[in-house]
Amino acid sequence: MKHVSITAALAVSLLAVPAFAQDRPGEGVTVRPVVQPVLEEYFQARIIDRALGDLGYTVAEPQEVIAQTAHLAIGTGDGDYFTNSWDTLHNTFFEEAGGTAVMTKVGTLVQGALQGYLVDKASYDAGVTDLAMLKDPEVAKRFDADGDGKADLAGCVPGWGCERVIEHELTEYGLRDTVTHNQGEYNAIIADTIARFKNGQPVLYFTWTPYWVSGALVPGRDVEWLTVPYTSLPDGGTGNTEFEGKNLGFAVDNLRIIARNDFLAANPAAAKLFEVAKIDINDISAENKLIADGEDTSDDIDRHVADWIAAHQADYDGWLAAARDAAK
Repeated sequence: MKHVSITAALAVSLLAVPAFAQDRPGEGVTVRPVVQPVLEEYFQARIIDRALGDLGYTVAEPQEVIAQTAHLAIGTGDGDYFTNSWDTLHNTFFEEAGGTAVMTKVGTLVQGALQGYLVDKASYDAGVTDLAMLKDPEVAKRFDADGDGKADLAGCVPGWGCERVIEHELTEYGLRDTVTHNQGEYNAIIADTIARFKNGQPVLYFTWTPYWVSGALVPGRDVEWLTVPYTSLPDGGTGNTEFEGKNLGFAVDNLRIIARNDFLAANPAAAKLFEVAKIDINDISAENKLIADGEDTSDDIDRHVADWIAAHQADYDGWLAAARDAAK
C-alpha cells in the first residue's frame, strides 16, 4: 500500500512539470516590445505585455520611438513586436521597413479607429461643413489664430503617418494658400485649441480615435467632423473613408500588432496571443480620458491595465488558454 502511495505521488510530481511548462510556454525567452512615446498608447501595449508575462515570457524594457521608426525597428530586428500599427495609415511604413518578407500583421487588436478634421459646432452650423470650403480666404480667416489671415490647423506630428495624409490633402484640395498646418508636440497644440474653444473662438483641428480629445470636445455637441470633397490618399492609397455618411478623408482603420516572422515562428504562444487579443476602442478612449484628467503616471497606467483585465477576466483568460494550446 505504501509502495502504491509513493508511486502515485511520484506520478503527480512528474505530471506537474509539463503542466507548469504548458502554463508558461514562454519561460526563458526575453521579448522586446517597441512602443511610441505616447502615454495614451501605453495602455493597450501593456495589456499585451502583461499577457506575455503571464505566459512566462520576460518582457524587456520597451524601445520608445515614433511610428515610422517603430516599423523600422521590427523590420531590422531591433525589436520583436509593435502593438500600434494602423493597418492603412502605416502600411507605407510597413512596406518601407521590409514588409511581409520580414514581418507580419497579426490579428486585429482594435477595430474602427477614426481620423479626420473637426471644427467647432458654431462654425459647422454656420455652413463650414467641408474642408475644401477653406479654400475661400474669408472662410479660412475665421480660423486664423495668429493674425496672418490663414486658417490655423492643429495638425499631426511628423513621423506619425497622419502628417502625410494632411500634407497630401492640403495640396490636393488647393488649400496651400489659405491653411497653415501647425505641427509639433500634439498635446501642446491641442491644449491651445481647447483653450480657444472654451474662450468661444472658432477652432480647426485634426484628431483621431481612440484618444481623449473626443471626450473633451465631443463630436455632435461641441464640434463636428468635416467632410472632404472626395477620397484622395497619398501614394495611391485606398481604403474606406466613409463614417456615418461622411467622407472623413482618412481610412477608417484597424490597429494591428506587427511582429517579426522569425519571432512568430519560434514563439507560437505569442503568435496566437497576438492573433486573438482584442480591446474595445471605447475602453481605450475611456482610459485615455483618465490620463487627461491627471492619472498619468506609469503606476496609474499599470493600475488601469489591471482594472481592465479584472473587468474582462474571462476574455483575457481565453487569450492565454488559446496561446497555451498553440504551444503544445
